[in-house]
Amino acid sequence: MEMGAMKFGRRLLVLITTITSTIYIIWRLTSTLPFGFGWFAWFCAVFLISVELMGYFEMIVHFYQLSNPLVLKNLPVIPDKDYPHVDIFISTYNEPEDLLYKTINGCLNMEYPDKSKVHIYLCDDGHRESMGELARKMGVTHLVRDTHQDAKAGNLNFAMSVTTSPYIVTFDADMIPRRQFLLRTIPYFVENEKIGFIQIPQTFYNPDLFQFNLFAEKSIPSEQDYFYRDVQVMRNKSNSVIYGGTNTILSREALEAAGGFFTGVITEDFATGMKIQAAGYESYAIDEPLAVGMAPEDLKSLISQRKRWARGCIQTGKRIHILFMKGFSWAQKVSYLTSITYWFGPLKQLSYVMAPILYVFFNVIIVKTTLLQVLMFWLPMYLFNNYTLKKLSGNIRVTRLTYVYDMILFPSLLPAVIMETIGISQRTFQVTRKDGKDKIAGSDRDYRIRAAIPHVILAILSFIGICLAVRQTFLQPTEAYIIIVFWLLVNLYNLMMSIFFMMGRQTSRKFDRFFAEEDCLITFDNQVIRAKTFDLSEQGVAVRLPFPEWIPTDEDVHLQIKTPYYDSKLTGRVVNVFEIGDAWHFAFMVDADTEDDYADYMQIIYDRQHTLPLFIGKDYSSLATLVANVKGHLVTTKHFSRKLPQMVVNRRVKTNLGQEAVIQDFNYQFVTLDFTDNTRLPREIILEDGGFQFICQRKEMISNENLGVYEITNYQELVHHPKFQSLIQSWLVIQKEQVAETNEFRHELNQYLTQAKRIS
Repeated sequence: MEMGAMKFGRRLLVLITTITSTIYIIWRLTSTLPFGFGWFAWFCAVFLISVELMGYFEMIVHFYQLSNPLVLKNLPVIPDKDYPHVDIFISTYNEPEDLLYKTINGCLNMEYPDKSKVHIYLCDDGHRESMGELARKMGVTHLVRDTHQDAKAGNLNFAMSVTTSPYIVTFDADMIPRRQFLLRTIPYFVENEKIGFIQIPQTFYNPDLFQFNLFAEKSIPSEQDYFYRDVQVMRNKSNSVIYGGTNTILSREALEAAGGFFTGVITEDFATGMKIQAAGYESYAIDEPLAVGMAPEDLKSLISQRKRWARGCIQTGKRIHILFMKGFSWAQKVSYLTSITYWFGPLKQLSYVMAPILYVFFNVIIVKTTLLQVLMFWLPMYLFNNYTLKKLSGNIRVTRLTYVYDMILFPSLLPAVIMETIGISQRTFQVTRKDGKDKIAGSDRDYRIRAAIPHVILAILSFIGICLAVRQTFLQPTEAYIIIVFWLLVNLYNLMMSIFFMMGRQTSRKFDRFFAEEDCLITFDNQVIRAKTFDLSEQGVAVRLPFPEWIPTDEDVHLQIKTPYYDSKLTGRVVNVFEIGDAWHFAFMVDADTEDDYADYMQIIYDRQHTLPLFIGKDYSSLATLVANVKGHLVTTKHFSRKLPQMVVNRRVKTNLGQEAVIQDFNYQFVTLDFTDNTRLPREIILEDGGFQFICQRKEMISNENLGVYEITNYQELVHHPKFQSLIQSWLVIQKEQVAETNEFRHELNQYLTQAKRIS
């Protein structure tokens, strides 16, 4: 009953949105075209309404599919003996060895009833000796061919020709499968032999460039999440799921019926999926993330990837002739047609950004309307479109984000789209760079500057246009300029976000850190500390401890991280310690003890649900994102690196010189002392507290003669005493009580002053 009501609500929402959008389009066609204002105005107006009609068509199809999704039923349960043989194809051309190691390692750790039925092939189109050595070391098959004909499609077709398993899994070089990948997918094929392929989402362990460059990695999902977790699933109903080239399980029978992997276009996956469906096989997408990869980390790679996708889809559309595709239903034809028209979005962005500029600077009327008409026809359409997208996408995407993404990409994609449309094609397959070399160096700075030039020019024109329109509003009170000011302000915001995006954002970290709470043992000098990891990276482990433990900084310590599936022993050194809340954060630089430990550690890091946002956060807003970007580029974050826990204690102690001193802070090896009686700082002094003596030598005087930093020369003796930790614990408890009392006094004082002010 509840599901029926939800389904009815979705359909009603789509119906209302469709009605408001249709009314808007009818109004645009019948009442807003600028007759009698010259041929140029008429041309621009027709161009704008044409791209709006294309967008209207995409919206109708899109929301209809979203309102009535088909989700694969519960995973079938099949006997272990029925699990078939599976060939795993890992495509590579020039990717680095360490990237491929993680992918192969993930494949080797995939669970399966009989692992002898899982055959892993490293399909190396780069003919690299290092790949052969890697394959031999890891116990997988290294496949190479004599030529590079047909790029990735040819590489996969060659792999098909020398393998025999009834099912094939394709992975890109960076995609690391989770251990349940096969168990969560293969049973569907065993139960239904007409399934041609199942597409798993492409998810990423690192923030994509949109999240990272816009300082939004904690508030918005990956830009690709909406496509793979929503758009793809909604295409199940029409059997028009797009084969994404990786994270896909395919039936060999279906591939052979389709003629193998499609060649002659630069997006072989897009075309191959269509051929499989046209051959009468079913395709499904599921929204469960079962593999994780690396999002492009520099702008040039991202733009190159999107150009290839745009050109490839247009190429495929021209090559296959979707509307006349034999074996396709009309639902499939319409669905795939919108997949191609989507890539003409840059034309729409060009129209939207230039229309108000042309009006302000040259008085070119492209939309003839009044403010009242805008409020009556455009506003309901916009509000319902935005609300419907947010609701039906499960809060993965809102219209404002789509506008920002489209504005960022359109100047770079526009020439490629136009050239491909008129027949100037790209035939060379370009591999998306994923070596991370630009992550720290920022060596794509010149490229980013060039890519930002159109945004900067359009932003300047929009700003000047706003000033002129505001001026004209006062000189000639007219509704037209109010509409233009609003239009220009929206465009300016999106252009500013695009410029912030192009400015980039550097990081000092070579490897991404991932939140992970796992059991960890830290051992040294016959001591064992039990901890929970806080985050992990390929070269580092951070743990949180309730007590500021002494851990040696000048020698290696041993860490063991254990999960229900993996066990890894590491050797490391402390590189940073700081207090956060009621816990102490210890960061270690680590190396695995053995090859097996390294393999397990990589799986501990990557075989998990990563913690980047899956939905738009409650704190997300256009203003908050703008402020975050301004602050991110203006405010420099300072990072302090301490290898020992710096404890504030404010403890008064006696000394061997008969005077008292206050321990301000303490980190086992050094102590900051405050001599309150204005005595000159002694070079050597012995502190006494709790039955312990601290033998100290002065190292530095701070700000005045009463404050100094001292080295505790007998700290090794102290830290190994079984009762010394109890003394430190008592210091910290007393300090917390003093802080609490001070805060309570301040609170009471503020209340008293507030009350006194009211009385007076």
